[in-house]
Amino acid sequence: MTDPRVTLHDVARAADVSLGSVSRALHGSGASPRMVERVQAAAKRLGYRPDAAARTLRTGRTLHLGFAVADIGNPVYVEMMRAIHEVVSPDGYHVVVMSSGNSAASARQLVESLSFGLVDGLIVSPLWTDAALIGDLARLDFPVVLLGPAPADSPVDSVGTDSAAGIRLAVEHLQATGRRRLVFLNGPAPTTAGSARQRGLAQAVADPALGVELVGSAMADDFTVAAGTTAVQDLLDRPRGTFDAVVAANDLLAIGAVTAARRRGWTVPADLAVTGMDGTEFAHIFSPSLTTVSLGARERGQRAAELMLERLTGGRTEPRRVEVPPRLVLGESTATGREA
Repeated sequence: MTDPRVTLHDVARAADVSLGSVSRALHGSGASPRMVERVQAAAKRLGYRPDAAARTLRTGRTLHLGFAVADIGNPVYVEMMRAIHEVVSPDGYHVVVMSSGNSAASARQLVESLSFGLVDGLIVSPLWTDAALIGDLARLDFPVVLLGPAPADSPVDSVGTDSAAGIRLAVEHLQATGRRRLVFLNGPAPTTAGSARQRGLAQAVADPALGVELVGSAMADDFTVAAGTTAVQDLLDRPRGTFDAVVAANDLLAIGAVTAARRRGWTVPADLAVTGMDGTEFAHIFSPSLTTVSLGARERGQRAAELMLERLTGGRTEPRRVEVPPRLVLGESTATGREA
């Protein structure tokens, strides 16, 4: 148990060392391993707890990094968070997860609240991105990494992926398995992800080399299982055979589509093939396992954290753009000649 009354002076007396030695040992700067062990043992025995506020005033660092996302429960962000933590924790940083909300305005409000020195840096993956938000991020006085597209002239580092190309991978796979009549299940189209995936679907359908047809579409009000289940109801009222595949804009929507289809008596993949996007853990453990397009959530989180540490250590000043390519991951939901 910690005791807030215990001070550095108490630890110094218990370890029989100078106050300066205690400070160096506890902050990892210039103390021998034997000294660190000795001081830490005394601190633990006394229940010493460092004063985080005093440390922040002294060093100007909080050792906290913000990770702002639109939906804290989305498995994509959970995977990113784990990857970020693995990269930054050896340097003593803690990851603070925050909600950027479901609009550009709410994301801007969050950014404004962080201007008071709550974190040393921010990794942000907003659902909506506009010029005003990019401008606010660029004006912060600490490092920022954007998970998503950034203008070429923006001073903000970014890690992106081409989800439009990812949609094409899904369509090409469906075409190769004999599916030609597609429906598209998207989340809110004006969002950054929704607009990119809508563009990718339109480009794939317009390519005569693929020879596929878009026979219907639905837009869910969120990128969730429940929203996906609701959004495909009208499509499933059509006669069976009207379409033979659902291209979903993310894995959660795809799971919603499979759930709704099964309730109507459709068999996946015999009656209906379904593809997702994101490559989440849910895609692998769901039955049938989803064919999905991985957008490298873990790698994007790692790269974002690495860019952040480069900034924090003063290793560079120029902005960097990192792109993680999409990758098709086959599952049971598009298998030919199989039922699930």
